[in-house]
Order: sequence, then C-alpha cells, then structure tokens
Amino acid sequence: MKNLPTLPPKASLLERLVPYSVLIAILVICVVIEAALQGADHGFWGSPRWRGLAYQNGGFWRGLLDNWQPNYATQPVTMFASYGFLHGGAMHLLINMITLMSLGRLVIDRVGQLRFAVIYVLSLLGGALGFALLSTAVQPMVGASGALFGLAGVITGWDYTARRLAREGIGPVLRVIGLLTLLNVVMYWAMDGSLAWETHLGGFLAGWAAGWWVSDKDQP
Repeated sequence: MKNLPTLPPKASLLERLVPYSVLIAILVICVVIEAALQGADHGFWGSPRWRGLAYQNGGFWRGLLDNWQPNYATQPVTMFASYGFLHGGAMHLLINMITLMSLGRLVIDRVGQLRFAVIYVLSLLGGALGFALLSTAVQPMVGASGALFGLAGVITGWDYTARRLAREGIGPVLRVIGLLTLLNVVMYWAMDGSLAWETHLGGFLAGWAAGWWVSDKDQP
C-alpha cells in the first residue's frame, strides 16, 4: 500500500498569536483602560470621576507646552505617548482597535514585531507633534489614531517606493491619500470640528518617513 503524504500539524491558537504579541499587547492595554473607565462611568466600580482624571493626567494638552501648570513634573513629556492609550468611549475604541488589527498585521508580516513597534512609537510621537504644532485646541486630545494613521502612512509609502522603482504610475497612491483626506474632512464635519486632524496628519507623515529606513525583516 502506498504511503500517503502526511499533513503538517495545525498550528495552535497560541502559535498563531505569538507573531502578533506586540500588536495584541497594545490592544489589550487600550481595551483594559477603556473597560475600567466604562465600568466607572456606569457605577460598577470606582468613581465617575475616573474618566476625567484619566484625561487630565494622560491626555495631550496643548496648553502644557505653553504656560499651563502640569499635574506632575513629567506630564508635558509623557503625554506625547500616554494620549494614544486613552479613548473617547467604546465606539472610538472599537473603530481604532479594528483598524489597529487590520493595518498592524500587514506591517508586522512585512517587517516583524520589533520594527513594527518602532514604527508605531514614531507614529504615536509624530501624531502628538502634529497636534502640538498645528492645533490651538484647549481640550485634551486622546486616541490611537495618530499611530494608526502612521501605519497607513508607512504602507502607503512602501507602495509609493515600489511603484517608483518599478516605473509604475502612482495613481493608486494618490487615490489612497485622497480617500484619507476625504475621510478626515467628512469626520471633521460630522464631529463639528472636534476631530484632531492635526494628529492624523502628523502620524501619517511620521509613518511614511519611518518606512524610508525600516527594512524588511528578511533583509540584513
């Protein structure tokens, strides 16, 4: 009787998740924080003041770069990162986490987890810098969208570079940029001007720039 080829063992759920552990860690941190604030909002634990305190101490306050008094000494520095782990509610979190998993997996598959983490941090900081330079808002800015637009920026930048090297047209790249711009315009209008488009722009540019020097994981 002829021996039949054996199929490779099916990877376990844990084995499938390990290559995305950094991505999952970011998601878990954001979800746990928002879940704690949601529970406090609804009186399940803590105090309804928790959300306000979280924004006061972790949100990005443009005024702290001028003459506002910080709640603690390092706040004007730490807010450049802490804002990205707070959200404005369950729907804000849901949209951002779906986007994070979608774009994050694409980036990790190409460059690996370490380079993904570098891109994410640079995009997070770029988003904060864009808000600091362009916004005049007195309200706090929160959300992971600066880093998420950075992921979109690095993917778009890679596509642009590949098309230029292949001497192909950059029409698809321009369409992506146009769609992202239109999305921001529509959201800005729908949210009565409260959208932090400055953060999106800063994150996108930082991600695009990061893609210039972050190489594929299989390259030296």
